[in-house]
Amino acid sequence: MTAARASGGKDECQVRLTGIEREYWTGTEISRLGGYGFRGTVTAGDGSNQKWGEIGAGYVNLRKQRKKQQRKVGHEEEGSSSNRPELAAFLLALHGTPVTKPMLYLCDNQALPTAVKRLVGEGGKATLVGVPDADISLEAIEELRKRTTAGAATFLVKVKAHRA
Repeated sequence: MTAARASGGKDECQVRLTGIEREYWTGTEISRLGGYGFRGTVTAGDGSNQKWGEIGAGYVNLRKQRKKQQRKVGHEEEGSSSNRPELAAFLLALHGTPVTKPMLYLCDNQALPTAVKRLVGEGGKATLVGVPDADISLEAIEELRKRTTAGAATFLVKVKAHRA
């Protein structure tokens, strides 16, 4: 992704499905949706759009805690939307997941699954003309096409990730 540059780390949440912590984690939304039993890669991503213009994106592979990536995301000359960091996090996860492996992507923003569905859905309206963040959207479409060709399913699921 040409609009991304490496950045620093962030605090991590450790999911432990053993002992007393198992009771907590099996009651979460992700567990109830079957995320911990998914036979493929389970990733979660998020983006942030700060008031002072900084845009960041990141994802983590929930089974391989060391497999994570964060980036600062630049603005696109054509224009960008508040969904740009979410798209960038999704693209990072797509790049970090083998194209032959099924992928479950968890996000906290309904705009991402809506935008992806609009871009890859059927019908005459699936176009990038006038779409904000067309650069990232095009890369995501190309990665999804590779995964589809390889026979790997990709699921985007919106989960509640914040208490507010």
